[in-house]
Amino acid sequence: MANRRQTLPNPATLLGSLARDCSPSALRTTGSVPVRLLLVNVFLTHALDLGKQKRGTLGLEPLPEDTFVVFVLGGPGAGKGTQCANLVRDYGFVHLSAGDLLREERQRPGSPYGELINNIIKEGQIVPMEITISLLHQAMKKSGAKRFLIDGFPRAVDQSDKFEEEVCQGKLVLYFECPEEELLKRLLKRGETSGRVDDNIESIKKRFQVFKSTSYPVIESFARRGKVASISCLNTVDGVYQDTRKVIDQHFPPQK
Repeated sequence: MANRRQTLPNPATLLGSLARDCSPSALRTTGSVPVRLLLVNVFLTHALDLGKQKRGTLGLEPLPEDTFVVFVLGGPGAGKGTQCANLVRDYGFVHLSAGDLLREERQRPGSPYGELINNIIKEGQIVPMEITISLLHQAMKKSGAKRFLIDGFPRAVDQSDKFEEEVCQGKLVLYFECPEEELLKRLLKRGETSGRVDDNIESIKKRFQVFKSTSYPVIESFARRGKVASISCLNTVDGVYQDTRKVIDQHFPPQK
């Protein structure tokens, strides 16, 4: 008997099917949300592990070899958004926020991931990193650019490892370093006018703890490879940007 080659579903097709399976109508007829989401996560992880064994990737199209990815990390209130906006203006980077991409995908009509993301977030679960990586890759391909600032990701070492395995190597980590006392002061000041529900002292302290336990190991991992540039945030905004420019200029000049 001839051997039959095992074929695996395209990850996008698989995720789309799972998203439909987690739609509100499906959940009402097939069981409780927590149980269904647990099954989805188990099946998703198992299927993607099989895909890795057989194919080595999520089936993502390769990016140009000269793609330059900078991960922007730092505690909440470090001023990452402000510095990213400056780099976009002066160096032609495309700025991608993992959180923004997930929020946009949740609201996009016909999204294969929307229902799955919605239900997982409602249950307080973490969106599978394979979805976030796929959305980042999609945004990178769509932009047609080669220089990217990615913030809000990776939030754990396994996420950075998976991104580099599936998309491309991270060339640099910009770590905006700031003492917690200063970050707390900034966030509480911002909370006076921001209207953000997480700009209160209890939520802020939880965010600090999450950063220490998950994001900081990412910085340590890249530092062991000599890929981290630490920039103090205790300077003025302009002073921080001048320090940031010195780091970026070591890699390529400003875009005219």
